[in-house]
Amino acid sequence: MSNERYASVWDAIEDTREEAENMKLRSQLMMSLKNHIVRTGMNQAQAAWLFGVTQPRVSDLVRGKVDRFSLDMLVNMATAAGLHIELRVLDAA
Repeated sequence: MSNERYASVWDAIEDTREEAENMKLRSQLMMSLKNHIVRTGMNQAQAAWLFGVTQPRVSDLVRGKVDRFSLDMLVNMATAAGLHIELRVLDAA
């Protein structure tokens, strides 16, 4: 067993840094969308209508099925929900 330490679970399980960063962004967007659903008291059918997707897609979102969503899809859903997305790019020093 290795004693390596990672900054996030994505760094530990993904093969490349690029894949890990993509997964971090997708998981953050998914958590924000799920929190929006909870905060507003919407059910999955209402969230699906608002996000412009089907109810099974919202179910996938709520259950954390990150592999089923692209960044583009999540950005579109967040925008449809009225959420504002900001991106910060930091040097990897």
